[in-house]
Amino acid sequence: EVQLVESGGGLVQAGGSLRLSCAASGFTFDRYVIGWFRQAPGKEREGVSCIWRSRSTHYPNSAKGRFTMSSDNTKNTVYLQMNSLKPEDTAVYFCAAASWGLCDFSGANFGSWGQGTQVTVSS
Repeated sequence: EVQLVESGGGLVQAGGSLRLSCAASGFTFDRYVIGWFRQAPGKEREGVSCIWRSRSTHYPNSAKGRFTMSSDNTKNTVYLQMNSLKPEDTAVYFCAAASWGLCDFSGANFGSWGQGTQVTVSS
């Protein structure tokens, strides 16, 4: 059974940084596509980063420059380093895994999702 457990969210002031972690289990880590998504109240879910089978990392234009995704295959864990945070980054951040496809930031091919971790950025 695929399991994803996020951690590291919290309250931070604008301009600050947070590092989210996603511990994965139940699947072969480097054969999957793993992404970070976020959803703010009243807004659609959006992708913020993705690692394709531990080979390449991708970001939508909106996340380039401030967010960095990395992975530790020995720990089956991915991370999302978020710098220069803004109040509009406030959202629940989810880790998701897909056994097929590419880094689709719509999330359409991601079949497994974590429970999410809340990130709140105060102004």
